[in-house]
Amino acid sequence: MGQIDALNWLRPSNNREPDRPAGCPDYVRDTAFGTWFLDTQTWVQHVLCRALDDLQRMMEPGRTYPEVLDVGCGRGRALRLLDERFRPRRIVGLDPEPGVRACVAQAAAQCRSTVEFHLANASDTQLPDCAFDLVFCNQTFHHIVDQELAILEFYRVLKPGGALLFAESTRRYIHSWIIRLLFRHPMHVQKTAEQYIALIRSAGFDLPAERISYPYLWWSRPDLGILEKLGLPPPPEREETLVNVVAVRRG
Repeated sequence: MGQIDALNWLRPSNNREPDRPAGCPDYVRDTAFGTWFLDTQTWVQHVLCRALDDLQRMMEPGRTYPEVLDVGCGRGRALRLLDERFRPRRIVGLDPEPGVRACVAQAAAQCRSTVEFHLANASDTQLPDCAFDLVFCNQTFHHIVDQELAILEFYRVLKPGGALLFAESTRRYIHSWIIRLLFRHPMHVQKTAEQYIALIRSAGFDLPAERISYPYLWWSRPDLGILEKLGLPPPPEREETLVNVVAVRRG
């Protein structure tokens, strides 16, 4: 059985980087509905597992990942899946919400790996350089305000040759009426799939086209998959709603 250990605690929220205005949030907290939804089996099966399945098929076969970082771990629903699929020695779950710690502890008890909870923001993780073999960021990035700093943090904490598993909803989806109604996000930082790919590459990651995927899952479609259920194909010309990438830190 796994165990959960305490790591460093987040600095007071008014301690910002010198170029960040006082009072500027690091992330936007979701609605009560959004928080509830992330703990459902619908989220686990249709969002989390589908993303991991897609990402794994693009990863280097036979590679091991002893040290794993789960960015935006929330209530820890990904911890057991990361433990089962990658068999790491240690998983660090990072999240800025102290209230999730008890849920992470429960999830850790189901893991073979040692699980540690780290209270911090993705744009200022306070983790050591070159500490992880794999960074997992699933549907977290669109909550982060300073996305440029966050992607640089992912690069910094990865070991040379380490992998970033990045699964994200694009601006098209986050700006859709149903998401605006039910969830809360920093709307001004949302990006297209192409912009996310450019951001990752600009941080120094190696990201060839064969390690990029554009899933068009039923829950991300404007019609919520009704046309798919009727057997009709998706429109050939569309703005992508999801992007999954496996990026590698250059040596």
